[in-house]
Amino acid sequence: MNVVHVITRLIVGGAQENTLLTVEEQHRAWNDNVTLVTGPPLGPEGSLLDRARGGGFPVVVVDELRRNIDPSKDWKSWRTLKRLFRELKPDIVHTHSSKAGIIGRAAAHALGIPVVHTIHGAAFHFGQSRWAYNLYRRAEQWAARRTDHFISVADDMTAEYVAAGIASPDRFTTVYSGFDVEPFLNPARSPAQVRAAWNIPDDAVIVGKIGRLFPLKGHEFVIAAAPEIIRRCPNAYFVLVGDGILREEYERRIQQAGIADRFRFTGLVRPEEIPDLLPGMDLLVHTSQWEGLARVLPQALIAGRAVVSFDVGGAREVVIPGQTGCLIPRDDTASLIDAVCHLINDPAERLRFGTEGRRRFTDQFRYQTMTRRIREVYARVLAAN
Repeated sequence: MNVVHVITRLIVGGAQENTLLTVEEQHRAWNDNVTLVTGPPLGPEGSLLDRARGGGFPVVVVDELRRNIDPSKDWKSWRTLKRLFRELKPDIVHTHSSKAGIIGRAAAHALGIPVVHTIHGAAFHFGQSRWAYNLYRRAEQWAARRTDHFISVADDMTAEYVAAGIASPDRFTTVYSGFDVEPFLNPARSPAQVRAAWNIPDDAVIVGKIGRLFPLKGHEFVIAAAPEIIRRCPNAYFVLVGDGILREEYERRIQQAGIADRFRFTGLVRPEEIPDLLPGMDLLVHTSQWEGLARVLPQALIAGRAVVSFDVGGAREVVIPGQTGCLIPRDDTASLIDAVCHLINDPAERLRFGTEGRRRFTDQFRYQTMTRRIREVYARVLAAN
């Protein structure tokens, strides 16, 4: 197949890793003619652009394709994408993320090219102003009329878009966001090596959180819960993996609470390093305010680690109460404290949850499974056009 993927920016993040893995596998395993089009990787999160450029397929950076709304740049992006699509003559255009999703679908539709759009996370979501929420919802309704089929990274994304009147259920297919599971099954470093690097005592129970230090990622709930968790469980330590604009604020809060000795900040970590860090954790918490389906949840479970997660997005599709982890209401700090303390004090439960999570989700989240199912969607779309 001749496929063009379009994404707003190749920063270090779940949607970007998903997209890049899809392109790499289509190029390498399926011998597809794939082109990746992206805006510049602006932001402090880190970039995947160098990795993409080393993949053996064309990568085109459209400088005007930016995350923020800018009518002048957006118009230029639309014209550039139309020109690229005319030149490349793809069988299908596959768009990712909100801005590239809107502009890319508009450009492809104008040329009569079939379009698939992946919903990695809803464009309209919790935490937005009413104005922004309604604007993005209307934009998605408009773009839906220019979309042949949607891929959702979780059933929850389909339900949200159907409820918002974006499209009917038959136009959605859930394809879970895959990754390379082998490093999580066979990490290069032992738990003792990871913990030693963090300078954490051998008898500690380590609570990890992986995510950018940005608004809506929910680190403030972990920090708020930590003093009580430490009071109940004196062997509790916390590791925050990632970096971002809120690091100084979080470090200040932890210092003011008098628990700085119980926290470790790793700073920016490359995606390929995550499998080697998870063995050092005893459990993982996920307290984001909204998500599609955070990749870190199945990653932790496949690594054999129990998880505690707010009930947001597709979390309930992998965090199954009593089987793979603890699912708690969003923003419920008291329940977060109780769940974390329960797992700290029950190593057998932690082991049972991690073992069951690995059994259930290893094959489901292989990137090879993801890419095969995406190409099945392409085939259906092309057969209908």
